Amino acid sequence: MFPSTSPETGRDPWSGNARPGPADPSRGYPPGPRTGPANDGGERRERGGPRRLRKSGPARRPDDEPADDAPEEEVEPVAVRRSLALTVAGFAALLGVGLVLGAQTSGPGHRLPFAFIIFGVQLLFVLAWTMAMRPPALLLVALVSAGVAAAADAAAVQSEIAGLAPLGYAAVGGFVLGVLGQLVRRVDRVRVTDSLGSTLFIVVGVVAFGTLIVLSRIPAGTQAITICLTATGAALTVARLTDAVAPWPRLAPQVPRGAAGVVVGAMIGTLVSAVLGSYLVGFTPTSAALIGLVTAATAVLADLAVGYAEAGRLMAGEPPTMWVARHMQGPLGGFALAAPAAYAMCVLFL
Repeated sequence: MFPSTSPETGRDPWSGNARPGPADPSRGYPPGPRTGPANDGGERRERGGPRRLRKSGPARRPDDEPADDAPEEEVEPVAVRRSLALTVAGFAALLGVGLVLGAQTSGPGHRLPFAFIIFGVQLLFVLAWTMAMRPPALLLVALVSAGVAAAADAAAVQSEIAGLAPLGYAAVGGFVLGVLGQLVRRVDRVRVTDSLGSTLFIVVGVVAFGTLIVLSRIPAGTQAITICLTATGAALTVARLTDAVAPWPRLAPQVPRGAAGVVVGAMIGTLVSAVLGSYLVGFTPTSAALIGLVTAATAVLADLAVGYAEAGRLMAGEPPTMWVARHMQGPLGGFALAAPAAYAMCVLFL
């Protein structure tokens, strides 16, 4: 016989104010102590299965969340040195005058003086761009590029038919020779993929100057060289002079160039070519302005791209290049791209 139950059965002896729980089928026994956490209402949470993980991941504290209103770090713009801009402008003007006067010495059976002038400019291009780009085998790339320049000039002078095929063969041969020379050396073999772009660019750049010799051998080629190179030299010179006076608006804080110089330089170059076209035989102001616009715009954009490339190298932590080579490569790159542009415009539209 079980003893009779007390009237206090069903009350929680540990909490005086707690609400009585559900009836227990085994009456007569006090309910066990609560081991789980209670929710806001004091009731015990019922779970029907194992606890599931949240798909969004673990909970984050408010301190871990990134602050959207954090101030961004401002980059101080690079100062534009007026004396340097004037020096580069003078170099571009001298380079343009030398190439234009050299083109005037070219004639049937008398093209070696112009070829020697072109070869000197090509050596300057090799010096500036190898020092700036620093391929793994710098000396090898420089020697191969100089050999390609000499071969391209000789092919442009002595070929029976004036064309770009001999220059293309020289460029391909020089590129393959430069790559093979780096593959032979164990030290440079690891960085051979990095040197492919720099070797190709330097070789193509020196061959591009050889197109001026080919252009001087076709009808109206010398006049086209005069118009295009004058427009190129004027555009580069005016662009740099404008940067020395009003380098705004700045295209990038790390590049000491302004958009006004690029636009004004291309416009002045086009205007100069139109004026020359009204005096030269075989050209009109409209046709001269057309080819002058293409070459001038190509030159100033190439010069601007050199500034961006140099700023990218400095931001990547690479040491700065030689001072002379660093500031020569802009005008040299502009004339290197303007030369094939002049050939293409003369052959296609004249």
